[in-house]
Amino acid sequence: MSTTAAGGLHAHSRNTTRLAQRTSAWKPGIWPFLMPFLVLLAFGLWSYQPSKSPLSWVLTLVWSLPVIGVLVGIQGALLIRRRIRGSSKMVPPAPVEKDFLIVLVPTIGRHDTYPALERSVLSYVEHLPEYFPYMRVDVLTEEGCEAAAAIDRLGMSSRLIRVVTVPKPYRTPNGTRFKARANHYSHELRIAEREAQDNVWVLHMDDDTGVGPDTAAALAQFINRQRREHPDKAKHMAQGILTYPRENAVNLFTWLADAVRPADDIARFRALTGMGTPVAGVHGELLVLRASIEATIGWDFGPKAIVEDAQLALTFCRRYPGRSDWFNGRCYGASPATARDFVKQRERWAWGLVALCFNRTIPLRYRWFLGVCVATWILGPLQHIAAVLFVGWLTGDLNTSPVAQSVIVLWSLNFAYVIWTYWEGLRLNALVSLNGRRKWWEPMAVVALIPVFSVLEGLGGFRGFLKFVRREENKFVVIAKPA
Repeated sequence: MSTTAAGGLHAHSRNTTRLAQRTSAWKPGIWPFLMPFLVLLAFGLWSYQPSKSPLSWVLTLVWSLPVIGVLVGIQGALLIRRRIRGSSKMVPPAPVEKDFLIVLVPTIGRHDTYPALERSVLSYVEHLPEYFPYMRVDVLTEEGCEAAAAIDRLGMSSRLIRVVTVPKPYRTPNGTRFKARANHYSHELRIAEREAQDNVWVLHMDDDTGVGPDTAAALAQFINRQRREHPDKAKHMAQGILTYPRENAVNLFTWLADAVRPADDIARFRALTGMGTPVAGVHGELLVLRASIEATIGWDFGPKAIVEDAQLALTFCRRYPGRSDWFNGRCYGASPATARDFVKQRERWAWGLVALCFNRTIPLRYRWFLGVCVATWILGPLQHIAAVLFVGWLTGDLNTSPVAQSVIVLWSLNFAYVIWTYWEGLRLNALVSLNGRRKWWEPMAVVALIPVFSVLEGLGGFRGFLKFVRREENKFVVIAKPA
């Protein structure tokens, strides 16, 4: 075990009791949304000047478009608050005695990703067995990868770890590549080993994302609950919350910028995945799926698939409507090491999601919401306030009011929601860190930097869109993973 990984794991272990207490009492805040909304609404109504200029028409459209996703996100946060109020009626978590858990961890196996892989895998071995006496960790890697020797040593460090190597000649029937190809190999292996059963669950994790005792407890509570449900109502898939402890960050700027990600989990994903229809997609971390259900879908989505988790979710919507859920468990990842990696990561996601939105093999009723969200994302650079003011200066029209005063309500909702996502996401990331608190200046800094973060998010999204339009060859870019 490396010194870095051991030190990080030991630090996390010291914090486990306090972490469980803090996260059990957490619920999304209302005032961080309500206060900005009221201030923005009052200012917007006061400063409104009627305008029918082309700029006003464009802004009325693009600045109002996000409201669909915003309303869904608000619904998700309110659902969490309601579930937490009723949590006293839920059965406390207990060990899962009748189901088998497979933790699947695909990795590209490079030297710069191995430290994070080791940290993550060791956290599974430490924390999950308390609630899962029957489990295994499958580290899924490519034959001949850089860090093969280190990964093999990691596999020998515990009887719970198995290294699964994807042979270089392996091809799927549809020619799927990258991570989806590896996932499909693992899926075929489970079928061959007769593990594609209803009582076998596959927990999909990324190679830089660990777990804690709170993760294990929440996951066990979800799986045990399915045995008490009627077979026609039991869930087959669930998603938890991806958070970023401060200790895993090597770059403070990108750590603050990634505050938006856990907020998305407690908002859109909670509303949609939690109500049985993951039409916004899912992420590849803390995604649990029955092995028998995964066996009916697989991962063979073709050579253009680079957001395989989102495509799996849309396929699941069509085949198993109403059978997904959300659980209040957290996993612990790490933000990109540099702003450049941050943009590259978003570029790959946008590239794959745009292609998925145009994928006609998936019915439009499952794609349209994702399409609206992606359109809002890739239009980010063009609707940034700096770009709008520059266009207004060039045209001699600096009036940015909408064509109707009532639109101010929608704009206030949208902008207040953005502030809430960064504020609440930062709160979550600080909550799962060692001291459990935000530093006094971090909330102010994250709000002040929202215009900068939106440039990076929008730049990555727009570059991904351009690559799709240019029909460039798909690439699954894997950034370096901080230890």
